[in-house]
Amino acid sequence: MSLRVAIPDLVSPSYFPAIAAVELGLFGSEGLDATLELVFPVTRAYEELRAGRLDFVAGAAHAPLYAFPDWAGVRLLCALAQHMYWFLVLRSDLGVKRGDLRAVQGLRIGAAPGPVDGLRRMLREVGIDPERDVRIGPIPAAGAGASFGVAAAKALAAGEIDGFWANGMGAEVAVRNGIGKLVIDARRGDGPSGARHYTFPALVATERKIAQEPDVVAAAVRAVGSAQRALVADPERATAVGKKLFPQAEAELIALLVRRDVPYYDGAISTEAITALNRFAEDMGILSRSVSYERVVATQFEPLWARQSGAYKP
Repeated sequence: MSLRVAIPDLVSPSYFPAIAAVELGLFGSEGLDATLELVFPVTRAYEELRAGRLDFVAGAAHAPLYAFPDWAGVRLLCALAQHMYWFLVLRSDLGVKRGDLRAVQGLRIGAAPGPVDGLRRMLREVGIDPERDVRIGPIPAAGAGASFGVAAAKALAAGEIDGFWANGMGAEVAVRNGIGKLVIDARRGDGPSGARHYTFPALVATERKIAQEPDVVAAAVRAVGSAQRALVADPERATAVGKKLFPQAEAELIALLVRRDVPYYDGAISTEAITALNRFAEDMGILSRSVSYERVVATQFEPLWARQSGAYKP
């Protein structure tokens, strides 16, 4: 039986090391038969993980808390990359300057469940009430497709929204088409101080899976690490994956986006990252109290990602 590896966004660089680990045969090299499953939004993916219908989720590190209160029954296995990885794009005709988060006041912003938490927290930090001062909501067509970001870019072009908070593919499409302007890239320092540390993409499994099949879980962590190293060495390998899974236009862009992200490809999960993650989750009301590093991270797999760490240069 194939291992089911879920991702909440397919045509995207957000979880690409996990996608590449499957599609480049790196799970296979570890003796594992793995398939990708698109499960949107990320909150639903973690609900499916809790129900035992998935083996792994490659998703936002804070979002397991929507299905596993206070981290009970779930663990982060490794990081897919470092730092928060979504982008705020606004209509280019608004003339908003890079970094001007307050410009969203009164606008219609598309955002998906899970990722929206990062935007809401940033807005509160600059004194904007995300419930009163801006209209944040889903993109109606996003659930049916393979990319929330690409759907958001189309909605922006159609005038259905004034901006979106989404993945790097959607941001790149909107900017290249001239309809959008990149305003916030938190990973690279835009927005409030500390915003880049809110969350990060991670490979996640249940405690039950870890206890029952530790060798399988360890092999999955190794496969993701191999994918990270392969993409760091040659980002153009992403194109072959894109041609298998993406529409043509997006397939031609994915290597460019991966090349931008490889400086952040490191599986390490630091204690500082978990402290910031817990603080963010408490602020968002999805964690009742801060818990220990060992309650969040499957520390028995640390030697695996510790050996492949080093790509990230802070």
